Amino acid sequence: MTTSSPEVVGTNLEGPLSEHTLEPAGATPIVSLADIHKDYQTGSITVEALRGISLRVDDGEFVAIIGPSGSGKSTLMHILGCLDHPTSGKYLLAGVDVGEMDERALAEVRNRRIGFVFQQFNLLGTLSAARNVELPLIYAGFDRRTRRALAAASLDRVGLSHRMEHRPSELSGGQQQRVAVARALVTEPTLILADEPTGNLDSSSAEEVLNLLAELHQAGRTVILITHDIETASTAQRVVRIRDGLIQSDEAASR
Repeated sequence: MTTSSPEVVGTNLEGPLSEHTLEPAGATPIVSLADIHKDYQTGSITVEALRGISLRVDDGEFVAIIGPSGSGKSTLMHILGCLDHPTSGKYLLAGVDVGEMDERALAEVRNRRIGFVFQQFNLLGTLSAARNVELPLIYAGFDRRTRRALAAASLDRVGLSHRMEHRPSELSGGQQQRVAVARALVTEPTLILADEPTGNLDSSSAEEVLNLLAELHQAGRTVILITHDIETASTAQRVVRIRDGLIQSDEAASR
């Protein structure tokens, strides 16, 4: 695999994605969902988690998807992140039909093309901040020197260059989430998918993380934020409300 050198940290990391090649940013919508349904079987009962979701997110948008518990937003997040398959409907990620990808290609998409930020941080407690950020690069096959340089640059982006060697237990909740954001950014993904990223944070740390996501959007990143909180959703430029597996509204955020 061809890897980026430390001297070109911050450039887009290009590489083969099995037989599938994502379109250049801006050529097509980053996300295009068409009539997505997702059913779960519980014994003899079929639960319709998503009942026909159609959604378009263009390059550089910051979209919040908001809904109460049981609305279907977590199911939608799993489909957007290629962590689950819809029962029916079509999902195009940067112009590529996700439904036609095999498991290897999907794994590469999750590692290289989607940056995940979760509520629980999902950091490995025995590793330093830098090593946690390096993990996606290890899976992608980058050499040690390049990994180190890219991780350092990513931590610098989120204001944690001075905490590279600290373990999660030595960091505040807000700092841990910023490490998680740095990890999400390190492969220069097509899409940043943040699932309740402030759910475990105090109000001050939550504001820091939301400001960071807003800054990433202003720098041209495509961000989808999943939340149940309207105040958190108002950080985005566009708010999609979901209830009972259907989109109820899709409009500009109220400031």
